[in-house]
Amino acid sequence: MTYSLLIENRNSGRIYECATLTKTVTLSTKRTGSPASLTIDLLKGGDLAFFEGDPVRFSVDGQLLFYGYVFIKEKDRWGNISITAYDQTRYLLAKQSYRFSGVTAEGIIRRIANDFQLNVGALASTGYTIPYLDFGSGKGCLDIIQNALQQVTLNTGKVFVFYDDGGALALKESAQWRSSVTIGDGSLATDYTYKTDIDSDTYNAVKLVRPNEKTGHGDAYEVRDSATIKKWGFLQYYDQVDENLTDAQIKSMSQTMLAYYNRVLRTLSVESMGIPGLRAGQMIFIKIKDMGDISLSKYVMLESVEHTFEEGKHTMKLETRALNGD
Repeated sequence: MTYSLLIENRNSGRIYECATLTKTVTLSTKRTGSPASLTIDLLKGGDLAFFEGDPVRFSVDGQLLFYGYVFIKEKDRWGNISITAYDQTRYLLAKQSYRFSGVTAEGIIRRIANDFQLNVGALASTGYTIPYLDFGSGKGCLDIIQNALQQVTLNTGKVFVFYDDGGALALKESAQWRSSVTIGDGSLATDYTYKTDIDSDTYNAVKLVRPNEKTGHGDAYEVRDSATIKKWGFLQYYDQVDENLTDAQIKSMSQTMLAYYNRVLRTLSVESMGIPGLRAGQMIFIKIKDMGDISLSKYVMLESVEHTFEEGKHTMKLETRALNGD
């Protein structure tokens, strides 16, 4: 396995190959809410010089795994340097006010990317036009994009993943983004932890309220599942929806949300041998028997992936949620 870690000094234009100086590299991706990060521990060598904002490229066996920019540098008295770099979605943590009407999620991405002068690559078509979104009070741009993609999921059932692909913003449908590798019993996995809960992200009742200027009161739309209410108690999801949505749209949204949230949340964390290129949002086949209440043998979507490269070894930590059994 061959590593390449390139850091470019923008001031001088010089590019440093730091692979031989590197002790540990950790690449972390999450499906939502955070930019990809690359943390590097290396030794000061030769005339190595770089600054905040300088580009960083990390490749394994010629495959580009990360392209981003230095945001944090630390150095101790012994010459050990710690670097944290983020991909360009880091710039989307900035807050901005937006109002969108009759636009697709990919259209929203292009608009925001243009405003922040970010590079855009291949954006999949979501096939859904969002009637109206209002972020007039200001909200993180990454959250705005995720909100738009959530609207797509609630109205179509499809999950799309927004990420940075080697320096270009990309959008893919998770169901179409499958790894060919199997992880589990007798295949790469070295350990796992399986957790079930109804505490963090489970609801058996959904109440959506649409503002009504004529009456001065909100129009409420509620759906419940009496069977799971009897088992778990009353767990309600409440939210206010846009006043421009129709009755049919709100009813469909509430049914879709109930179908998604009305389940025991199952979280599987796996430690395994590393697979270069695997990242959050992808689908991967996991096969583990007798986990407790289920056996798993299916494709699942990865919520987070952490790669560690150290002393010639490559290991991973994976997390996936909302599992069902065979």
